[in-house]
Amino acid sequence: MADNYLERQYEQYEMRKRAWELERKYGKRKKKTSPNLDIQDSSKDNTSEEEKP
Repeated sequence: MADNYLERQYEQYEMRKRAWELERKYGKRKKKTSPNLDIQDSSKDNTSEEEKP
């Protein structure tokens, strides 16, 4: 039982280490956002407010 526990802990450590190494090598991935979507969303909000009164 103890050997299995140690093996799992070591495997988890190796996975964390591998993820850390890849992040260090390639850097964190940034989410790509489109500025056009933000403009379109705000324009929809403005038109709906003008139609209400």
